[in-house]
Amino acid sequence: MQAILLAGGKGTRLRPYTAVLPKPLMPIGEVDPLPIMEVVLRQLARFGFRDVTVITGYLTQLIEAFFGDGRKFGTKLTYRRELTPLGTAGGLALMDRPDESVLVINGDILTTLDFAEMYRFHVDRKASATIASYPREVKIDFGVLEFGDDPHVLAGYREKPEFSFQVSMGLYILDPVAWDYLTPGAPLQMPDLLETMRGAGRPVHCFKEPCYWLDIGRHDDYATANEVFEARRRSFLGDPSQGDGTAEADLRSHIGSSVIERGPISFAGRSKINPGIGRGQ
Repeated sequence: MQAILLAGGKGTRLRPYTAVLPKPLMPIGEVDPLPIMEVVLRQLARFGFRDVTVITGYLTQLIEAFFGDGRKFGTKLTYRRELTPLGTAGGLALMDRPDESVLVINGDILTTLDFAEMYRFHVDRKASATIASYPREVKIDFGVLEFGDDPHVLAGYREKPEFSFQVSMGLYILDPVAWDYLTPGAPLQMPDLLETMRGAGRPVHCFKEPCYWLDIGRHDDYATANEVFEARRRSFLGDPSQGDGTAEADLRSHIGSSVIERGPISFAGRSKINPGIGRGQ
């Protein structure tokens, strides 16, 4: 099965770290840290998505140098570069129209979602697109005032209320028909693509499953991801004793002592990138 991994963003919310390191290479875990994109790739392989196209745009050379052809992670990688930012959906037009449904995933999410089960849901539902959905609680840190017809007469007052929403996990299944709504070279965000498809009568469904999910795009969430991954590594990577650790064992066999280091970043022992990259260039 095919997957597309979106790795072109600049990660501006994680600066200054992402000034020298693309977000997909941000390490998670305290002991033997892994780049977040490596975690995603190993999950894709474990669920049967081994043919992976990576769409890059920012510090592309570092991503390609680290991950190579993907064999060390149980995948076969090809790369497509955005010359200008194309949004979360526009870059899909860099690929030819696929022959079957494709999983599309952001390269910076930490989740225990069963990708294969989501794919089966998509096929069984005969959907044109499926979005992975997650419940998210949002707390307002202020007292919220409510008004009726008269904007000067108080109708309600709630202290620091919480609201519950279903949010996109940044993980989708798209049928080939989605490529009919793409224009090569034109920026497009995923919500706009899916709303256009829905408006055209294409069925867009949502997949919900009890799981863990976190987008590491903010400093607080990145810190949380490190703690959670360290405590629950097996739930994200599978049980090596059950045959899920082949890529990890193979990877460990070639780990050297190379280090990428500049500014606040020190990322040791994981990469085959020339140590000169990131040092005073």
